[in-house]
Amino acid sequence: MLAQAAGLALLSALSPTALLVAAIYLGSARPGPTSFFYLCGAILMSLVMGIVVLIALRSLGLNHPDQHAPRYGLRLGLGIVLLAAGGFVAARRPKAPHPAKDSRGIVSRMVADPAPLSAFAVGLLVFAPGITFIAALQVIATASAGPDLTVLAVFLVVFINVLLVWLPITLHLVAPRATDRRLKVFNGWLRANGSALLVGVMVVVGGIMVFDGIYGLVTGG
Repeated sequence: MLAQAAGLALLSALSPTALLVAAIYLGSARPGPTSFFYLCGAILMSLVMGIVVLIALRSLGLNHPDQHAPRYGLRLGLGIVLLAAGGFVAARRPKAPHPAKDSRGIVSRMVADPAPLSAFAVGLLVFAPGITFIAALQVIATASAGPDLTVLAVFLVVFINVLLVWLPITLHLVAPRATDRRLKVFNGWLRANGSALLVGVMVVVGGIMVFDGIYGLVTGG
């Protein structure tokens, strides 16, 4: 259970937006407080939603042996949604910007003026739960695990989910100049390939969950 949930959380953590925002805050006038508040917002959103999703799924009794079919049916459904979302993102064409209108989203506008409190709000917005994160929690919620292991698994998933926030901050504390250089290079690559990376993650995770759901329904395992 832990390995599967951690693997899905790692895929959920591969967010180009999360890393781009972290890089902007680390390069701002107040990198320490701003990036710290961003991390706090990310952790709070991930933890609260993790608890909410866990309680919601456990309340349905999906961790009980007699709920085998609904458990794997939910996993199959999440996988299909992810594959459909990946196809939609891949087929979508970016809209031409309106000359008289600010085409930036709310997160982009908030990040443009870095400050600790707005960074906290951005952390909440950027880490609103996606399907991959919910999939990791679904693995935990539907496992027949005790309270101690369940709590450990939730904290592990949250820790991994915010990987692209705490890791750049840690590296920046150890080697600020080298981290800034590498983040700039990597961010350039992310801006050019972020959509392809997002589609790839959706397709991989969706395929894994569809396979696992079908396999569980067919074999009864």
